[in-house]
Amino acid sequence: MHPIQPKTPAAAALPPFDKYFYYAHSVQAPDENMEFLRDMYFEQRRPRHNLILREDFCGTFANSIAWVMLDPQHVAHGLDLDPEPIAYGRAQYLPHLPAEAAARLHISEGDVLTSPLVPCDIAAALNFSYCFFRDRKTLGHYFRRVFESVAADGLFVLDLLGGPFYNAPNEHELELEDPHPFSYFLEQHSYDPITADARYSIHFKRPGEAKRKHVFAYTFRLWTVPELRDLLLEVGFSKVVVYWEGTKRDGSGDGVWRPTAVGDPSDSWLTYIVALK
Repeated sequence: MHPIQPKTPAAAALPPFDKYFYYAHSVQAPDENMEFLRDMYFEQRRPRHNLILREDFCGTFANSIAWVMLDPQHVAHGLDLDPEPIAYGRAQYLPHLPAEAAARLHISEGDVLTSPLVPCDIAAALNFSYCFFRDRKTLGHYFRRVFESVAADGLFVLDLLGGPFYNAPNEHELELEDPHPFSYFLEQHSYDPITADARYSIHFKRPGEAKRKHVFAYTFRLWTVPELRDLLLEVGFSKVVVYWEGTKRDGSGDGVWRPTAVGDPSDSWLTYIVALK
């Protein structure tokens, strides 16, 4: 078990509700995500161990922790504007981290638009966090700052969701069993086809309890792959590679992302966009 996973009592004795704990168990997969970033760097550049990751919009910095645990030479820098999730990560995750790994982890509070961006080999903006920037000028400013901060053989990694499913109000429920049965709900309240802005809420439901609504709420712009690719090239990146998830026979994703020039026009999809300097 990864050290960021705190021990939890059995379902019969549920602990006080912890929004970050349930978010981590329903939305994030830090170990798998960081292995993907490493393998993708090896594929696009060259295998090496002393890689520096900067996790922008790091929140509770679970990805940064997984990065330093992945290789004894990895270094991670996390940056986030909100002090609350940073404080949570320091209280809940750092005590489980070996001292030598903690020494390679550096977390700061700051704004990716104005604060110094630590030079790195891989910059990552995951969980669609950059979609908070809803106009091209602001997003371009952020992308330009990232380009200037990554090494000559560096990469910038974004994830993106899309498809017709997200072009109208909807709600998706995911029933989970770990660490005990609970449900995660992603509700899309609206979509504006003129601005591509969409409003979302995350709800949770634990056994024997009422549904906790609007635990997290967001307004995103649903950027498209061509928009992001064109802007990344415009600010100076030399190449943009799109990694698309494979599909099982039943139409569901297989959890493996491969570089491709042609995407699958399914109702909903998740992809990774990798910009090479």
